[in-house]
Amino acid sequence: MSLVIVGTVAFDAIETPFGKTDKIVGGAATFAGLAASYLYNKVKLVSVIGDDFGDDNLHILRSKGVDIEGVEVVSGGKSFFWSGKYHNDMNSRDTLITELNVLADFDPKLPSSYQDCEYLLLGNLTPQVQLTTLARLDHKPKLVVLDTMNFWMDVALDDLKAVLKQVDVLTINDAEARQLSGEYSLVKAAQVILAMGPKYLIIKKGEHGALLFGEGQVFSAPALPLADVFDPTGAGDTFAGGFIGYLAKVKSINFANMKNAVIYGSALASFCVERFGTERLQHLSVDDIRNRIQQFISLSRFELT
Repeated sequence: MSLVIVGTVAFDAIETPFGKTDKIVGGAATFAGLAASYLYNKVKLVSVIGDDFGDDNLHILRSKGVDIEGVEVVSGGKSFFWSGKYHNDMNSRDTLITELNVLADFDPKLPSSYQDCEYLLLGNLTPQVQLTTLARLDHKPKLVVLDTMNFWMDVALDDLKAVLKQVDVLTINDAEARQLSGEYSLVKAAQVILAMGPKYLIIKKGEHGALLFGEGQVFSAPALPLADVFDPTGAGDTFAGGFIGYLAKVKSINFANMKNAVIYGSALASFCVERFGTERLQHLSVDDIRNRIQQFISLSRFELT
């Protein structure tokens, strides 16, 4: 049984207070796939790229055992490209360039070998692409995790609500939770959103951690204080990949494992921001991850005396 991730494989160009890059490898599926690969050994990607992406860049995924049979290469096409500049607080950014290129006509193709999908991560794409992916699977996966953003709430809310009825977990940030629900209180927002279909909801709060809602329970996960944040790009996608990768690894879905998955996702995301693009995610060890998890445990453990 496999973990299938649907999302972008792309180029980014990034500027932060710590420096800037030319075109580097990015994309939601790239970050999520690399993160998941450290926890699960049957990760498969569905995406589209132009032949400008190059085999050397695809090797970044292959080297971690990620199956890229579902990554369509459009001959003569150009890959999706995004360029952005982060402000000094690293929480806000300006988009400088967005070139959809081959992504504009993305029609997700699932090879027959992907029909063993037991865990599915629908990355931040149009709700119609997400719906199409679900329709092309021969069976409903054991777990479907959905990522989305405020843009789709603005322009494709009906389609988004249709997708929400078919997923198990939704992951969004606090501003998006308030927009989708119409509630300012995140507790009330969660109640409204869970009534739309998902069994679990993760509300990401950036440097303030994340909240997990489900089964009538709430879990608050800390964020690890970091001395330097070089590049937040892809942190949310890395979180999602680590989250679903952990659940695929343990093969049991319940609130206790969801809490553990949030910590694993947070830990991998904390590595992501330490370098530009995917650089840090390409060079992790088992000990790196184990030690980072321990830091998260120590950060929030206490005893009443």
